[in-house]
Amino acid sequence: MRPPAASHLPPPVFTWPIRVYWEDTDAGGVVYHTGYLRYLERARSEWLRAVGVVQHRLREERGLVFVVAEIDIRFLAAARLDDELDATIESFTRRSASMRFKQYILRRSDGMRLVEAQVRAACVDAQDFRPRRIPENLIPETPNA
Repeated sequence: MRPPAASHLPPPVFTWPIRVYWEDTDAGGVVYHTGYLRYLERARSEWLRAVGVVQHRLREERGLVFVVAEIDIRFLAAARLDDELDATIESFTRRSASMRFKQYILRRSDGMRLVEAQVRAACVDAQDFRPRRIPENLIPETPNA
């Protein structure tokens, strides 16, 4: 069964464009599975930047970093060399010390959903990696803020 096309998905909270390069693929020109994890990470990092969080400043000034604590990923179809993709954040939930993201990777040419993932990123102390509260004014409660 074919995964839903982009037109059947709710509008994303955030989208980051990606192009598939040789370095992302195996000998057959197909994206290697870890490449998709990098694409999802880039979308979350760029979303943080878009809401005003500069990660190196967060580490230097507040002693906090975000780490992936949990990821559930489904590979639905393959991306290939030179494909243009969109790594999206469809939804976002902020909790006291973590954030949950629902993410997709879509191929732009046909809107095919290639990957879907649920990711939990935890806020931790930069030195001992113990959980810490996300500062109240750091990240908006609603994803579009």
